[in-house]
Amino acid sequence: MAALGWLTPRRRSATARSVLAGEASAEAARKTSQDHELTGDLEPQFPVHGDDKAAAFFDLDNTVMQGAALFHFGRGLYKRKFFETRDLARFAWQQAWFRLAGIEDPEHMQDARDSALSIVKGHRVAELMTIGEEIYDEYMAERIWPGTRALAQAHLDAGQKVWLVTAAPVEVATVIARRLGLTGALGTVSESIAGVYTGKLVGEPLHGPAKAEAVRALAAAEGLDLTRCAAYSDSHNDIPMLSLVGHPYAINPDAKLRKHARAYDWRLRDYRTARKAAKVGLPAAAGVGAVAGGTAAAIALHRRRR
Repeated sequence: MAALGWLTPRRRSATARSVLAGEASAEAARKTSQDHELTGDLEPQFPVHGDDKAAAFFDLDNTVMQGAALFHFGRGLYKRKFFETRDLARFAWQQAWFRLAGIEDPEHMQDARDSALSIVKGHRVAELMTIGEEIYDEYMAERIWPGTRALAQAHLDAGQKVWLVTAAPVEVATVIARRLGLTGALGTVSESIAGVYTGKLVGEPLHGPAKAEAVRALAAAEGLDLTRCAAYSDSHNDIPMLSLVGHPYAINPDAKLRKHARAYDWRLRDYRTARKAAKVGLPAAAGVGAVAGGTAAAIALHRRRR
């Protein structure tokens, strides 16, 4: 930490928390990762087949999934009577704000994380993982963007590892990654003792600079060359992560990220209209829907062929 000496105490503390959160998330992701094979296509000559020094990193909320995973998870916990109706109303309002604004509002996201921590305190990690599987089927599977799913599929087909990188709890992110056939997930790490949640975080939420630290730590542990890796996100908050790799993509970008991507000649993809999703995403991704839980993709392709 000596290299941080020039920073003010407050800035140094924030940077240290980002590093801690990133390293903790990378360690958790490596422990829970699995290798899967899928087929797909992205664009000519990319990703490079057989490049074991390359990998892909995908933001989750509004990049891979419509809306925020944490809010969908909250709905599932409410259904299972983890908390009261007034808490559900707050989750619903936060989700509505996220979908209408299309951006990550720090105040709303922090409130959601605080609520989630208080709700899971005292519960076992294994219990939440099992429930997460059920909630994925109930609320998340149909909200996967087929176009983005096809991009991840192409990296897997090329023999590369694909990781989710999200501020959502690492347990939730790991369930989603497994159901989509991805390698693993980097997410916010909640403290647990003897397999029971304490209601505290390790470091800070995996957001903004902390995501970049997590990707950097994972790349070092996996022996990756970040200049040969790709990253995908919808949010300007992820510019630090996108700037780490040689192949940054702006997916369903907010206004600030779109402006930045154009200024730096980054690739852009937008799957938020039915027309674009049908044209770009569904043909390549539909087969994955049945295999990895992308129900919406499979149904849409079936309708097109009728």
